[in-house]
Amino acid sequence: MQKTGRVEFRGQPAVELHAPDGASAVVLLHGAQVVSWRPAAGGERLFLSERSRFGDGASVRGGMPVIFPQFNERGPLPRHGFARTRAWTLARAETGADDALATLQLVDDAATRTLWPHAFALELTVCVRGERLDVELAATATGDSAFAFMAALHTYLRVDEVEAVRLEGLAGGRYEDFTTGRTHLDGADSVRVEAEIDRIYFGVAGPLLLREPQRRLRIEAANFPEVVIWNPWREKAAAMSDLAAGDFRRFLCVEAALIERPVELAPGEQWWGRQTLVAA
Repeated sequence: MQKTGRVEFRGQPAVELHAPDGASAVVLLHGAQVVSWRPAAGGERLFLSERSRFGDGASVRGGMPVIFPQFNERGPLPRHGFARTRAWTLARAETGADDALATLQLVDDAATRTLWPHAFALELTVCVRGERLDVELAATATGDSAFAFMAALHTYLRVDEVEAVRLEGLAGGRYEDFTTGRTHLDGADSVRVEAEIDRIYFGVAGPLLLREPQRRLRIEAANFPEVVIWNPWREKAAAMSDLAAGDFRRFLCVEAALIERPVELAPGEQWWGRQTLVAA
């Protein structure tokens, strides 16, 4: 059995997790970004562009970027905040009796306080076993003042053909459509992708099911009340230098998110949110 521990991934420091049953994952120290997940039954389930940029300040195209403390451009910070472009510290990495786990940490420093004047600590814990991936993000206010934040796990799910995908569990939900600038109620029994899609669904309570012709993926979340669905489609993807031609067909972003009502933490308080993926 392969061991859990530090590795190099595309020239970048990372930690590779290996559960006893064969499930595995790779997490970059850059951004604490999960860039690979293979359930025990085999087959990569996260999309990562071959044209992704790596290194200081880069935003890696694919995997599961950590969004904090701002979502997209909903505030004065750089788009999606700064957590995804910072170097995190590996605090723990081990294989247990039936799983493998790693915890990475990020704390404020002079550079983050220049952008966002708050003292904080983030922890990202990644656990793999069997057909399951659990990713939990925790934020703590470590200073003398309160702060409010948004967060998301910007998950790029690998699919064989995005037009063949059906995402269930959002029927009747209220969503904001960035392609039209309007808010709607979803009257369809499933979400289908036949053009650019960019939506935030609000107040999502139940699990989602991503259906493909040959496989399924159950998507669960805790303390993330929103779900973001995104695929840039042909025209926008063609303008992205870190996507190859046709790559837009190979992924659908289904993101666990905290957007509409930012969480405010008083000094010493902590928040956590979790996303769970179960392959079938």
